[in-house]
Amino acid sequence: MMSGLLVGTLDVVLDSSARVAPYRILHQTQDSQVYWAVACGSSRKEITKHWEWLENNLLQTLSIFDNEEDITTFVKGKIHGIIAEENKNEQPQSEEDPGKFKEAELKMRKQFGMPEVEKLVNYYSCSYWKGRVPRQGWLYLTVNHLCFYSFLLGKEVTLVIQWVDVTQLEKNATLLFPECIKVSTRDSELYFSMFLNINETFKLMEQLANIAMRQLLDNESFLQDKSLPKPRKPLKNISALKRDLDARAKNECYRATFRLPKDECLDGHTDCTLWTPFNKMHIPGQMFVSNNYICFASKAEEACHLIIPLREVTIVEKADSSSVLPSPLSISTKSKMTFFFANLKDRDFLVQRISDFLQRTPSKKPCSSDREWKWNLADPGCEEVPELPSSSPLAVSPMSALSNRPVSFCAGEVPTASQGLLKLFRRNSEELLGPKGAKEKMKEESWNIHFFEYGRGMCMYRTAKTRELVQKGIPENLRGELWLLFSGAWNEMVTHPDYYADLVEKSMGKYNLATEEIERDLHRSMPEHPAFQNELGIAALRRVLTAYAFRNPTIGYCQAMNIVTSVLLLYCNEEEAFWLLVALCERMLPDYYNTRVVGALVDQGIFEELTREYLPQLSEKMQDLGVISTISLSWFLTLFLSVMPFESAVVIVDCFFYEGIKFILQVSLAILDANMEKLLQCCDEGEAMTILGRYLDNVVNRQSVSPPIPHLHALLTSGDDPPLEIDIFELIKTSYEKFSNLKADDIEQMRFKQRLKVIQSLEDTAKKSVVRAVSSDIGFSIEELEELYVVFKAKYLMSCYWGNNRAAAARRDQSLPYLEQYRIDMEQFKELFISLTPWSCGAHTPVLAGRLFRLLDENRDSLINFKEFVTGMSGMYHGDLTEKLKVLYKLHLPPALNPEETESALEATSYFTEDVTTEETQEDKGRRDENGPEKEEKGTSPQDYRYYLRMWAKEKESKKETIKDLPKMSQEQFIELCKTLYNMFSEDPVEQELYHAIATVASLLLRIGEVGKKFSNRPMRKSEDCKANNTQDPVSEEESPTSEQSQNSAVEQQPQADHEDKTCGDAQPEKTQQENQTLGDGSGEGQGSPLQLLSDDETKDDMSMSSYSMVSTGSLQCEDIADDTVLVGCEGSSSAARYGSTIDTDWSISFEQILASMLTETALVNYFEKKVNILQKIKDQKKVERQFSSSSDYELSSVSG
Repeated sequence: MMSGLLVGTLDVVLDSSARVAPYRILHQTQDSQVYWAVACGSSRKEITKHWEWLENNLLQTLSIFDNEEDITTFVKGKIHGIIAEENKNEQPQSEEDPGKFKEAELKMRKQFGMPEVEKLVNYYSCSYWKGRVPRQGWLYLTVNHLCFYSFLLGKEVTLVIQWVDVTQLEKNATLLFPECIKVSTRDSELYFSMFLNINETFKLMEQLANIAMRQLLDNESFLQDKSLPKPRKPLKNISALKRDLDARAKNECYRATFRLPKDECLDGHTDCTLWTPFNKMHIPGQMFVSNNYICFASKAEEACHLIIPLREVTIVEKADSSSVLPSPLSISTKSKMTFFFANLKDRDFLVQRISDFLQRTPSKKPCSSDREWKWNLADPGCEEVPELPSSSPLAVSPMSALSNRPVSFCAGEVPTASQGLLKLFRRNSEELLGPKGAKEKMKEESWNIHFFEYGRGMCMYRTAKTRELVQKGIPENLRGELWLLFSGAWNEMVTHPDYYADLVEKSMGKYNLATEEIERDLHRSMPEHPAFQNELGIAALRRVLTAYAFRNPTIGYCQAMNIVTSVLLLYCNEEEAFWLLVALCERMLPDYYNTRVVGALVDQGIFEELTREYLPQLSEKMQDLGVISTISLSWFLTLFLSVMPFESAVVIVDCFFYEGIKFILQVSLAILDANMEKLLQCCDEGEAMTILGRYLDNVVNRQSVSPPIPHLHALLTSGDDPPLEIDIFELIKTSYEKFSNLKADDIEQMRFKQRLKVIQSLEDTAKKSVVRAVSSDIGFSIEELEELYVVFKAKYLMSCYWGNNRAAAARRDQSLPYLEQYRIDMEQFKELFISLTPWSCGAHTPVLAGRLFRLLDENRDSLINFKEFVTGMSGMYHGDLTEKLKVLYKLHLPPALNPEETESALEATSYFTEDVTTEETQEDKGRRDENGPEKEEKGTSPQDYRYYLRMWAKEKESKKETIKDLPKMSQEQFIELCKTLYNMFSEDPVEQELYHAIATVASLLLRIGEVGKKFSNRPMRKSEDCKANNTQDPVSEEESPTSEQSQNSAVEQQPQADHEDKTCGDAQPEKTQQENQTLGDGSGEGQGSPLQLLSDDETKDDMSMSSYSMVSTGSLQCEDIADDTVLVGCEGSSSAARYGSTIDTDWSISFEQILASMLTETALVNYFEKKVNILQKIKDQKKVERQFSSSSDYELSSVSG
């Protein structure tokens, strides 16, 4: 026994794909010490099945072999062949994955009960620390889960954690744990160590957790990139998914480094040197080649960066090698610039790749050949570009190339300015002629010299010198041009020439929630600036913001976008401002401007972390005052434009476009550092805010040539003493001196860590909001509601990554209230209902779940939200007998019954009393109304909130419903109710008592219905003429008296399959009572005996059917209802065909009558009033979410919301 355990343990430790199961079949010959594993199973039943297959297919064949060695060879070959065939059948689509990896993926699926759509990314050997004991095993990282399996001396440990539940990932080393990875969820902390390559594992974990966070943030599920080029050399044990994720990580880093468009994909990179003419040196670095760009980054940071768009390239040629320049490559551009790269390892292959990409570069519109290669930065069109003197090849800028293009998007509107608004609204300023003007001219000259030495436009050499010039402030005439170049917006603009104009045309005249908010904020955008005190500036701002809202409806419009865009419009024309806004919102400040400002909150978290690191004294004080969270949002969202004088803040924007978010964090730290002494003496948040407000108001730009614009904030905070002015350039210089060691890579790493924290915090807030919103109307406690929300959300998310394009998995609209963001469809609801309902009905449970879903889905969109879900659950768990019976009663009336089940019920409605018919008609009309105008309103954003207010108002009104408002039930519906009750009782400890009780009650109610029919028939017949326009065919007076005859004749035509005497329609009540007693006592024979049939669901259903025939003999001429074609809800034939005339359409019963009859039976009262703990049900539901084998020490991390 002990040796078996050791063998199992060693298998798991040493073999990457081993899954040691409690049961195994081993092949071992007498003379051999070696055994071969043939089969394994998690249960005796599974292993027995394997053994039977071996007996039938293999053992008989072995007798033909003469020696044991041949037998072993044959068995090994056979088993390997079966495994290979199985792998081939199960994963035909993953041929690119190595065989060993495929095997591991199949083992993972079986071990953790994962479906085929769940893809394994990689697996690693490691130890999981359970207490102080390390469990050596295997960590499987899938797209949506982290899984761990270990088998150690008979003890099995299995962990499954969803990435969406991870709140923190840390790589650290402590005394207790050697270098380890800590994975935190809301309710547990897991430690993994002893990795062969901990950095690779941690990086992959971060990527997968990041994908999960994106899914929570904007419902963006993971899609594998199928177009990934195949590796030139086969990669051992690396899956296609792992290669995909590695490629994504490299692409993101590449795009961020060179500010390239979001769809740019890196093809490869290689070491090389670049000849830099400005300092006559060969700079070592790396060349990066992608679909549309060749880029270079020097190894020494900031020595040189270079971006060459392929659309600019004219010639790529291999120069002659020499000892000084081995393997050189020359690239020439339309701007007459030539770049020399050398020391290229695989030059021929590189040239071939670049040539391939050049051929794919979109060709231009037909232009005359002599102008084809003229230097033209505005290359997407064929507009005339003036000839340039050869002595000045760098004289054309992006701005000058586009500024001559007059554009007017709307004939009736104010024409769009073809240049920055500042040029149109510059007042005659004496500053232009004074010392400030001279300083501005010097700046322009410095930049012109720089352009001459380093190039101008996209292909400029970007060096430390470039940064120095940016820090000194960009001249106003060059600001728009350089913002476009440094942000990368220029690339997107020239590759999408008519995009903005088309977008403006499409969006004009359209109205939604975003356009309403834009209109409200237009006149609040820099109202102190003359450019926005007239319709030209306002109209331009409106068009840019509206066009962006239509381009990216996920963001739409967010406050602060108006302030930033208004500043962009001062220095750029509309199209340029639009593309700068795209660069800001989608690349430079990701997720800043969505409805929950997630990106700003993430960077706020980074700011707090940096404050702790660089200003530890101040950090504690600021934390106590709660100031950082207040200040940083306004600083970051508007890039200081709303808190600093305009002419100073615009210098911050200059540096931001060159450096990115790193600079904003750097300046923020410098501002806190400058005010440290005052802030440490503050007593409250208000005082700290005043100190920082006054400081920022007095940050001045003494070099600005624009007349000062009054800063509204400054007017409010000015005191008696003249404030101390701070020069913006001094502040920037200080920030570089003290905090320039911030690295962009470190900030991205910190962003990931903070993103986990922020998104999970927002999810917790959403959960609390939803629970608080529904708690007042629902019987569940707060704890129960929170657990239900977790389960509900988990089911929704599961549909996103495992579902088949279900409606619920469609992109959710985050502008909707939290309550409406997660919604599930009928299939998902059925899965939850089956695991959580206290009314388990065996095989009948899904039918009941479908009815409850239809009852809850009031707006008929085939989705229900969390409130509707818990309302349904609460109806089964809370309230007295009356409330629970009311829910059950409604489940057997339209709309809960589906059309097939209600076909006969609809026929019966014409025989109900006048007032009931009227009620139902009004109810249907209400539903039609809900599906009509309101549904249309729901599609457009402005009406959303009004729609929900009306909906909630209706919910409040519906509480007034009394039991008298419930419509009567037809005989067919009553039989369905009996069937449901019978199935509910079939697994109860006191089922015999309950069977007896329900038989008695059903018999009584059927007789009550018969008696009621006699009183209701006559008035109904009189009112037939009044109902001539009814959609149902009325039954004529002549037909009514013969209904019993037709029923009897229908029974006479039935085959002689009835084993008991059930043919008499007017059977006496005494006989019925006797038969019911027989059923209740469980002493019937064959199918009528409940005692014999408690384990098999199908048989239970058969039994329930035969019980109905007994119950209903007092009033119906029934064929044997054990024949399942007779019962409501059975498939195969329509209700009309099944029932013909066997259902008595005059018969009806009211809810009060059912309730009164039920109250007479103690067993029924006790059953419906017993308390069921839903928290235990939820716990069980989480355990069975995936199928595990039974003989293990399993740990399943709870799914958290």
